[in-house]
Amino acid sequence: MNRFTFVFGGVRSGKSGYALNMAKSISDDVLYIATSTFEDEEMRERIKRHRDSRPASWGLIEEGLDIAKALRGADERYKVVLVDCLGIFISNLLCNNLAEAEIEERVTRLARSIREVEADIIVVSNEVGCGLVPDNPLGRQFRDLVGLANQMMSKEADEVVFMQAGIPVTIKGGR
Repeated sequence: MNRFTFVFGGVRSGKSGYALNMAKSISDDVLYIATSTFEDEEMRERIKRHRDSRPASWGLIEEGLDIAKALRGADERYKVVLVDCLGIFISNLLCNNLAEAEIEERVTRLARSIREVEADIIVVSNEVGCGLVPDNPLGRQFRDLVGLANQMMSKEADEVVFMQAGIPVTIKGGR
């Protein structure tokens, strides 16, 4: 049986670094599933920094549209799977013009598939409930979908960690 840890927080809260360190502390056999598909210069630099922060021995799957598919068979090779990040995944789905119902179904399928993998799973996401209400429909749709996805992941997770200014606050479970 796997252990599912959900780590979320605001921009630059330390969530990815915390998740990386957690994965390293569990095993050397880690698969990193990167959800970013953006291809502008600034995002390429971010992706490079993320790559440089991970051990070269870790596996990598870049999958922005179907994380559940990427999880299939991961436990045959890896003891830990780190998914970074749920917010970018939802952004990708919105940018690909998927309807809200289809996005919710993909998040539901992801939550279900996490329990089918024997490896420990760490999922990183953005906190969207503490900020301003976006001033446009797409921003509000994104906020609502990520908020719903965070609730779904938190419900399923064994452990939920909220990152605030680099400080992890365990709000469910604990190691």
